[in-house]
Amino acid sequence: MAHQRILPKSSKGGNIFPDIDYRTCKAVRAGNLVFVEGQTGLTMDNTSFVGEGDPAAQADNAMKNVKIILEAAGARMEDICKITTYVTDISYRDLVYPVLAKHMPDVHPCSTGVVVKALGKPYADFEIDVFAVIPDDRA
Repeated sequence: MAHQRILPKSSKGGNIFPDIDYRTCKAVRAGNLVFVEGQTGLTMDNTSFVGEGDPAAQADNAMKNVKIILEAAGARMEDICKITTYVTDISYRDLVYPVLAKHMPDVHPCSTGVVVKALGKPYADFEIDVFAVIPDDRA
């Protein structure tokens, strides 16, 4: 089975690399595996940013995007197996994890949290990578 590219796009004219034609997609489905592009406060169309100065609002927007992207790939939030969160200040962890818990009740993913110096834009304080596995009975 070929990999399925979910919501392919180009960075050209967008928020991150507006002058570069860098082609990506929101997720790749490989068999039952779904790999989601890192999500932040960027809107789904990558033209605006939600929550500048508010890591919790960025996390909320990111998780709303994750749900949309997973559904486009045929997955659900409960299919999430592994997340990696990135924050630019250790104190932000206390702000973003309750938001993640709200979006993933009873999911219990494996989780890694990383504090980084900076993310892709200076106003981004939060990013999340998500990996999901669609159960065989739904694949």
